[in-house]
Amino acid sequence: MNKRQVRQILKDTDYIHISGSPEEKKAAEYLKARCEELGVKAWLEEFEVQIGEVQSASLTVRTRDGKEKEIPCKGFRLCGSGTVEAPLVYLPDLDPASLTRAKDAIVLLDVGVGYFTYHDLLDNGVKGIITYDGNVHYRDRDIDLKELRPHVVGEGGTKTLAVNINAKDAFAIVKSGAVSAKISVKQKESSGRSRNVIAEIPGETDEWIVLSAHLDTTPLSRGSYDNMTGCIGLLMVMDALKGQAHRYGLRFVFCGSEERGLLGSKAYAAAHESELEKIALNINLDMIGTYMGHFLARVSAEEALVSFVRYFAAQRGFGIRASQGVYSSDSTPFADKGVPALSFARIAGPSQATIHNRYDTPDLLSDEQLLKDGAFITEFTRFMADAVKCPVKREIPEKVKKSLDEYLARKRKED
Repeated sequence: MNKRQVRQILKDTDYIHISGSPEEKKAAEYLKARCEELGVKAWLEEFEVQIGEVQSASLTVRTRDGKEKEIPCKGFRLCGSGTVEAPLVYLPDLDPASLTRAKDAIVLLDVGVGYFTYHDLLDNGVKGIITYDGNVHYRDRDIDLKELRPHVVGEGGTKTLAVNINAKDAFAIVKSGAVSAKISVKQKESSGRSRNVIAEIPGETDEWIVLSAHLDTTPLSRGSYDNMTGCIGLLMVMDALKGQAHRYGLRFVFCGSEERGLLGSKAYAAAHESELEKIALNINLDMIGTYMGHFLARVSAEEALVSFVRYFAAQRGFGIRASQGVYSSDSTPFADKGVPALSFARIAGPSQATIHNRYDTPDLLSDEQLLKDGAFITEFTRFMADAVKCPVKREIPEKVKKSLDEYLARKRKED
């Protein structure tokens, strides 16, 4: 794959394609076609996702002097419909003492709504939730479309009305000393379809190396960096290793709906659970190829793999930061099912390559660096695929299991 081909893929997929949307399906079909152009068999696997179509949302706040102000907002998808009015409380901390202030109040949070945050607020009697994103220094007043994820609510759990606003308005609300708020949300909730793209290069044995990267975007982002670069990385590996004899087969999984909680990789692991014992290793790509930033490997497997990645990179003069732990991407469901996994990424600072907003564009990306990152990942994959026996132990260390439990909200993260 060359620079012209890389730039063409970035151009062709330079649009928002969120989970369950026609645009996500378009991106999936596009990637399937690119696999087939390379002579590699590919197909789509659909899975169900919950869809929330917010028809209207409003937020009104009242200051100490009795003045009311309408604040631009977007309702959380899947938070239900209705209206709630209550005292407004800014909660910069979520310690037990601060949480007592949530009782019968609408709270403005500095953090997102994860499982334990949500249930702590419910347990303390919260009436509504306001979050924010963006930056007080940005020119735009964009507001991201958030959702109250089903795994956060829990099966048959209580839904609470929630809206998201811009950081500038959050600052103004706190500065003005607003004392009460009114949230209204109206939406239609239903089931929809997302899809993974699967492609494979069979090997000499019935065991596999699975490579993954997510293809969807967040609602404000065109997703060039996060994560069409990872998808291009998979295509680079595919292009370089197709038509060759490898001991391990190579299966490529372009995951849908990662941005909504790794839904695509979770769906793949569930649908293929009986085959997981034949997967020797998962190699996940999530954001590579930026002009600036460091390259990392996060290993959800034995510590020996961390050392090996460092040696492998050093021998090739390729700078890398390797560590053991859990990466917030599609490697996680594999590791959680007992498959040794690692994620590769090139991480640039937010002032250089921000994600999940309008500034994630092809302009952030270096064709040359993307090819270099792809070449390193290809050689690492080739080494593992050609091994007489994949050297990575097929076990997940207790340290990583603990991190998985915390990441997947089965246990609270220890302070």
